[in-house]
Amino acid sequence: QVHLVESGGGLVQPGGSLRLSCVASGFTFSSVAMSWYRQVLGREPELVAAIFDTQNDTNYADSVKGRFTISRDNARNIMYLQMNNLEPEDTAVYYCVILSFWGPDIDAHRPSPVWGQGTQVTVSS
Repeated sequence: QVHLVESGGGLVQPGGSLRLSCVASGFTFSSVAMSWYRQVLGREPELVAAIFDTQNDTNYADSVKGRFTISRDNARNIMYLQMNNLEPEDTAVYYCVILSFWGPDIDAHRPSPVWGQGTQVTVSS
């Protein structure tokens, strides 16, 4: 059975950092493109970062470029999202998601139905 379990969320002050982790199981992790989405209550989910099956191809939403870094450890079936210089606008539930389609740019990527349970990130003073 496919499982994605996120961790690492919490409360942080503006300018602070957090590292999210996603532990995957039940499928061949190294063969799929992965992503981090975030969602604010009442809004559509937003794709913030994506990583192809290797480390060489990554995409970021403009809102997080230069501040967030996505990475993966295929030997341990773990994906990470390093978030630096956090802003109050980054407050959301962050989800680990398998991508069903890897497009030519981040706007063309499409999520699969496989999402983790989410981890809350709150940026506030």
